[in-house]
Amino acid sequence: MCLILLAWKAHPDYRLIVAANRDEFHHRPAAPLDFWKDDPDILAGRDLSAGGTWMGVTRAGRFAALTNYRDPANIRPDAPSRGDLVTGFLKTTDSPAGYLSKLTETGRRYNGFNLLAGDADHLYHYSNRGGPPAPVPPGVHGLSNRLLNTPWPKVRRGVAALDACLQSDRIDPEALFAILMDRHRPADNKLPETGVGLEWERRLSTIFIDSPGYGTRCASVLMIDGDGRVTFIERGFAPGPGETRRFLPGPNGLN
Repeated sequence: MCLILLAWKAHPDYRLIVAANRDEFHHRPAAPLDFWKDDPDILAGRDLSAGGTWMGVTRAGRFAALTNYRDPANIRPDAPSRGDLVTGFLKTTDSPAGYLSKLTETGRRYNGFNLLAGDADHLYHYSNRGGPPAPVPPGVHGLSNRLLNTPWPKVRRGVAALDACLQSDRIDPEALFAILMDRHRPADNKLPETGVGLEWERRLSTIFIDSPGYGTRCASVLMIDGDGRVTFIERGFAPGPGETRRFLPGPNGLN
């Protein structure tokens, strides 16, 4: 994912609300949101190049999501896939804090990343370009390609829009998707300097990225209510409109 907006214990009906965009090169193959045939407890999209994922949830309500930390000067082409970090948490029974604490020993093998990991009671964030793992406090947060709540323009804009949605008693997934489709481009003097050059800073500054060869490949809305029931919807772009995949609460958990 390249933008994750989340509300943790900030709405009376939902312990977690996530609205996120995955930005990627158009040629990189990926499978859409589904239960994995080789691990049917995991519901996630899948990177078909390396086998991991950018965001997923389990039938038990474990959640993990990843963004890359933009640091082009220190990219190592031989580093292991960061998508395995999400899969690793979804497959383990470790607590979020326990899983992330292990990454403080091995995380430097990876290119820069941010990882969110949560269960029914806790949500933690860790970056191998920041400090130690830390609990995410209740409230509305934004994560792009720096650290949690780094105030890039699209992060501030997305957090404000999500906070406005939370004022409604009923959370409409379509209102969350509308946030993720925002193409507002900030002025050049508001852009961060991350080492990719001004033209790419402009392309990457919008919530929804639409440019030749690279852009938002899918938008995802995840909502977990107070009883642990999961709603997970993914809308694909490849580029252009793709299919929408919906997984809703059923009598025996996720359908």
